[in-house]
Amino acid sequence: QVQLVESGGGLVQAGGSLRLSCAASGSIFSINAMGWYRQAPGKQRELVATITSGGGTNSADSVKGRFTISRDNAKNTVYLQMNSLKPEDTAVYYCNAIIQERRLRPLFNYWGQGTQVTVSS
Repeated sequence: QVQLVESGGGLVQAGGSLRLSCAASGSIFSINAMGWYRQAPGKQRELVATITSGGGTNSADSVKGRFTISRDNAKNTVYLQMNSLKPEDTAVYYCNAIIQERRLRPLFNYWGQGTQVTVSS
């Protein structure tokens, strides 16, 4: 069984930084794309940033130049470095990964439990 466990959320003042981590564990043959999404109260979940197994990245316009996604394939871990945080970045941040548990088996989409990020003004 695959699990994604996030860490690194918390409370920070505007202009500050946080680093989120998400480690995948369990029965894993390969991991395709990994990413971060967020959901603020009363809003839909939205993409923050994604990264392919080869290191190609994509991010939302609202975080470009402030957030950086990276991954360590040896550790099955994805990171989100968040700098110059703004109050509008406040949300629950969810880790996402597309994982193949066994060779020749289908890939499935997995989600972490979410970690709260709160940015005070």
